[in-house]
Amino acid sequence: MYRLALFVIFGVAPVSAAEPTPKSAEKPAEKPRYETRRIHDPNGIGKFYLGREIAHVMGHQAAGWLERPERDKEEEPTKLYKALDLQPGMVVADIGAGSGFHSFRLAKLVGEKGKVLAVDIQPEMLRIIVQKGKLLGIKNVQPVKGTALDPKLPAEGVDLILMVDVYHEFSHPYEMTAKMIDALKPGGRLAFVEFRLEDETVPIKLVHKMSERQVILEMDIFPQLQYLKTDRSLPWQHVVIFEKAKK
Repeated sequence: MYRLALFVIFGVAPVSAAEPTPKSAEKPAEKPRYETRRIHDPNGIGKFYLGREIAHVMGHQAAGWLERPERDKEEEPTKLYKALDLQPGMVVADIGAGSGFHSFRLAKLVGEKGKVLAVDIQPEMLRIIVQKGKLLGIKNVQPVKGTALDPKLPAEGVDLILMVDVYHEFSHPYEMTAKMIDALKPGGRLAFVEFRLEDETVPIKLVHKMSERQVILEMDIFPQLQYLKTDRSLPWQHVVIFEKAKK
């Protein structure tokens, strides 16, 4: 590493640009964003982010579980939608949409002038959404093929980004969050719905839970986001909501 230093002290000539920087002045190496551990939870991938192990992604083979009849009773989604303060005409991104359990319900709430971007990285899930849309006759749900690094959303084109039990499975949470922030309109909101780690009675595997404190810790990295509130009205999950700074 080299630097150009200009010293004008008692007529001393500037230091040559070719002179190497003393080691004591070198910038310290940045700590890696992610950590890999050999010993870890078998339900996790062994990759850690800010002390949290990332969970395995639930495959499309389990799509039926997402549509289980008892899910309404277990999760009470109507309470979730109330907490999200949905309005007609909004553009909502359902990240990790899966079988579209929430996407099609959200579509009715935002109305014909609104839109739901149903994002998933698994093409099999997106095919289920397409088929379901045709069956229900709902036209304002748009399937979007995302990647592990980018949800492929329009820049500053989304009012609300919703993640229901999915953020903890992101293999690159930092990169995904940065892209989601880019996609939010100024004043747009980011909502994390996660099974409560704080409640040991919630019957979900450990790495598929997240504490409110951990969600806030991971979002504190991004100065564009402001914590708004945590809704605790759901039986097993909490809804942690952030807002993108207004211009």
